[in-house]
Amino acid sequence: MALTVRIPEYLEDCELIAGEDLAREPAFWLAHLLLTVGDPSEDPARYGVDASVYEEMVGRLSDHEAPWPVLRVPFDGGHTAYAVYANFDDANNVDFFVGHPEWGRLGYLGQCGADQAGPGLSWTELAALAETPQTSSEGLTDSSQRLLLLLPMLGDAETPPEARQKVARALTRCGIRSDAADELATVLVGEQAAESEPRWTVTEDSPIAVCSSRFSPRHVPLALGITPHRAQALADALDGRG
Repeated sequence: MALTVRIPEYLEDCELIAGEDLAREPAFWLAHLLLTVGDPSEDPARYGVDASVYEEMVGRLSDHEAPWPVLRVPFDGGHTAYAVYANFDDANNVDFFVGHPEWGRLGYLGQCGADQAGPGLSWTELAALAETPQTSSEGLTDSSQRLLLLLPMLGDAETPPEARQKVARALTRCGIRSDAADELATVLVGEQAAESEPRWTVTEDSPIAVCSSRFSPRHVPLALGITPHRAQALADALDGRG
């Protein structure tokens, strides 16, 4: 039986279940990335995933009559990043946010779906969350899985060239066919132009970086309203300094 997950600050009338068991299946990773960042109409066989298994996974992730799957990424300082498959009768979204037991609120990273919002993470933050040593008994422990789960929130003009190779290696480790992983990683990471957007900067108002894109929830400091001490702890954790 799937474990019920409680996130008091999230939607009160939804039932959440732990979805980390899905991470064992290559079909989940392909569905997660094509539904959020890539092209869902692509032939899954080119990535080494049987079409019927892929379609079954997509149906499982979008079933509005079932509890909503949530996958968790615990990181430094007692923080947790979440990805929730929020399946309403008329819309299917994937919500990304961070939380802490002491906050009494959530910090929204963004959403993939009907009301697209993002980006929610810089490359530095994404890499730090993927590589944070796991100390919690809950959530994803594998760095490749953590990277791919949160990858849809990436948006950073300063994403380094080596990011594509890092994502390609993660795809292969999660079961995507190696000869197609590099091409898919290029699509997922995107090409960065010298003067492109978005940019991430720290202002005098908060130690937590803000995003230059007006479509990003992080156009203002993440988890706005938490105490300065907690804001500094979150900033350190996101930068891998926790």
